[in-house]
Amino acid sequence: MGVSADGPEPLPGGFVNAVVRVGDTVRRPVPPSGGFVRDLLRFLEHRHWPGAPRHLGFDELGREILTFLAGHVAWEEAQPAEVRSDESLVAVARLVRQLHDLTAGTDLAGDQEVVCHNDLSLKNTVYRDLGEGLRPVAFIDWDLAAPGSRVHDVAHVCWQFVGLGPGMDVGEAARRVRLIADAYGLRARGELIRTVLWWQDRCWRGIEAGAVAGEPAMMRLRALGAVNEVRGAYQWTAEHHVALERAML
Repeated sequence: MGVSADGPEPLPGGFVNAVVRVGDTVRRPVPPSGGFVRDLLRFLEHRHWPGAPRHLGFDELGREILTFLAGHVAWEEAQPAEVRSDESLVAVARLVRQLHDLTAGTDLAGDQEVVCHNDLSLKNTVYRDLGEGLRPVAFIDWDLAAPGSRVHDVAHVCWQFVGLGPGMDVGEAARRVRLIADAYGLRARGELIRTVLWWQDRCWRGIEAGAVAGEPAMMRLRALGAVNEVRGAYQWTAEHHVALERAML
């Protein structure tokens, strides 16, 4: 999308924060975790990692200024085949491994294994055609980043990028979950599906609780059917957890 001559251009999403593009930058309200995220993005910049935007400071309205990462972000349900291809799954897993290896043992990770993004999904991934079709090159929306275990991010990738839930072929789901674990080089495979279930359960309950508490973003998500959708994904994963876990052996 181009930038309007009349001013900032709203970017897709916006369930939690109003995000706009201004030229080659993105402006957004500072999240509650803003200090940690700022330090993380600056650390990744110092390590010359291209998989995240750069933090450029703050504008006159007090909003964060981040670099705009050009490319294809998979907001819509219908996507080009290469976005969901095996090659893209492998590339996502390797990108996550790079992030984890860079942050392992740092002050940012604290007493945890690594720093996790904690919200990895198609909608938070930038794809570019590097000559072999669209491939993931960077992640956006780092608001939930925090110290954690490697398996947390890998499980979130399995849930979101494979699409674990009703309508998914169990054999194909198991194959793709194994593909991600192999590409990442995950050791804690016995925890992977349990962690997917933890994410799914935590997600629908969090949306429901936020909506009941009157949080506008969570109310909008619930109105769009997110609670039922995620609860359905949890029930599907729980029903097929044995087959999915067997794929890890």
